[in-house]
Amino acid sequence: MLKAIAIDDEPIALEVIKNLAKEVGSISIDACFTNAMQGLAYLKSNKVDLLFLDIKMPGRSGIDLLELIPEPPMVIFTTAYSEYAAQCFELNAVDYLLKPFSLQRFVKACGKAYEFYKLVNWEYSTKTIFIKDGYEQIRVSLGDILYAEATGNYVQFVLPGKNITSRLTMNEAESILPQPFFIRIHRSYIVAVKHITKIEKKTFWINAKEITAGEAYKDSVEKLKKIKAVV
Repeated sequence: MLKAIAIDDEPIALEVIKNLAKEVGSISIDACFTNAMQGLAYLKSNKVDLLFLDIKMPGRSGIDLLELIPEPPMVIFTTAYSEYAAQCFELNAVDYLLKPFSLQRFVKACGKAYEFYKLVNWEYSTKTIFIKDGYEQIRVSLGDILYAEATGNYVQFVLPGKNITSRLTMNEAESILPQPFFIRIHRSYIVAVKHITKIEKKTFWINAKEITAGEAYKDSVEKLKKIKAVV
């Protein structure tokens, strides 16, 4: 369950968020504030996973407020103004909800937040899978897999110091490597998010390995960039 708060100078807007959150099983609205500085004080003394934040508020904008938080939680901006979207995403916002937003759109935004939360908090490095290598089933820690690469009729799982080659399709490999910890960015590559060491436009590095994302995977690339920004 994500612990969330909402900051908005309009009480009606806060009621909307509280009511919609009741429809989302993974979100708990623990507090609401019409005063931005009171919300800031709460954030400094309480653990919060997710912040629903209005932009245009009296005295201090939501963007200004966010810059005052040393270690901000995940943020979903809620606003009636579309012109701030690019700036908000530059601040690594999980999502940008344009008022009035529907339950469906709200649920989608919360789903993104929960996905990021799982990525940060689930110790998947302790989880293992079995990969078939010839006649053997080799037990592998998910946290050790750097990336998977298609090679003809096989998939090569690359780990530090060794590779495991299995007769699988990329779709089959994708099905055993859990999202959002692994994301497919090319028809021939699935990458481990936590092992990405550098991102430049559409190119990703895992140590010295350079992988350029395919055109068909634009959505995955944007998702991956946002995940890396949050974690």
